Amino acid sequence: MDKLSFIRYEQKSINSMRESMAVLVVVAHPEKTSFTHSWAKESIKAAKMLGHQVFISDIYQMGFDPIEKAVHYNKTCPENQFDILKTQEFHSRQNTLPADIEEEISKFRECELAIFHFPIWWFAPPAALRGWMERVLVNGRMHDTHNRFDKGLFKGKRAQFCVTMGASGQESSHNGKEGDINMLLWPMAYTLRYIGMDILPYKILNSVHSYHSDEHKKGLEKYLSREIKKQKSLIQNFQNKEVLKFNSDADFNEEGQLKENAKSYSPFIRPKP
Repeated sequence: MDKLSFIRYEQKSINSMRESMAVLVVVAHPEKTSFTHSWAKESIKAAKMLGHQVFISDIYQMGFDPIEKAVHYNKTCPENQFDILKTQEFHSRQNTLPADIEEEISKFRECELAIFHFPIWWFAPPAALRGWMERVLVNGRMHDTHNRFDKGLFKGKRAQFCVTMGASGQESSHNGKEGDINMLLWPMAYTLRYIGMDILPYKILNSVHSYHSDEHKKGLEKYLSREIKKQKSLIQNFQNKEVLKFNSDADFNEEGQLKENAKSYSPFIRPKP
């Protein structure tokens, strides 16, 4: 049995034996008193109330280095150059990945649900979160050319995005000046789809910033307080909820292009330019 097949078999065995489920909460915000952190705490509290085991990855607070580079490894790869994919694959096979990455992978493999708490900055998730994914979703351990998309090793696991935006709901709609938030989040969602995960509908809270006047600030605080108390219902029965739709492997031809009769679920993958 090859290593990737063993990981899938081991995960299946763990899931079948565990009575309660495991939840990973990933937080990407540098300020501990931020609303993002308060919201994440509610997720942790709700998951525990539901009897789930909880793992936490607070990217900024744990000092995680989000930049993938050669210095993280005692050697690069046989070609002696820092080819990221080959270096990750080499150390996956040798069981010599960096300790911080092994720890994050362990959390990821254990969980059935991963909740990502982060703000939108400059029309994208924080760079630290992107870097966390670049380092943790290791080639050779979390995916390879044969184990991705429909055959992804994390098939059956789910992800929930809990996102804050300074822009209003109108500004971040399909015709809004700030851009469609569903499109801004698609690359991150598709990254997790690549390793086999299902993505739950995004939970987005708008107009979250520190420039409100006193009256508007009080209204916002009441609104946010109500919303974060809904985390239990958001998490409860997550395994039975509808998920976002993506094209299946069967929707693409041998050249990797969408078939003419296949349905498109995103402007990122469409039959016509």
